[in-house]
Amino acid sequence: MDRDQRGEGPLISGIVGRGFRIDDGVYEGLVITPKRADGWSPPPIAELTEANLAPALAIDPLPEFIVLGTGNRLVRPPRALIAALEAKGIGVEPMDSRAAARAWGVLRAELRWVAAAIYPLD
Repeated sequence: MDRDQRGEGPLISGIVGRGFRIDDGVYEGLVITPKRADGWSPPPIAELTEANLAPALAIDPLPEFIVLGTGNRLVRPPRALIAALEAKGIGVEPMDSRAAARAWGVLRAELRWVAAAIYPLD
């Protein structure tokens, strides 16, 4: 049985330097869904758009919400981004990136259908 069938999918197992460990890889910027984890080179948060989050939105069905890890500290994403995602029925939960990594594990253990976009640590 693959991990997704058990409801786990890729899991963040630790923080290494500026990044996050998943299996044998370390990703400084990360987009993670119940299906896969990929490296991500995000723009400055003030410039973040829905298009930048396309990999997180490429799951079917769309995620309930996106956990947005904003680096070493919480930074509010642009209102236009929140409005665009909410128009699709997707919430945005911004938090610092360490909290986002922890939240990912908890939410997936609860079998929540979410995605995360996590900025590197400074």
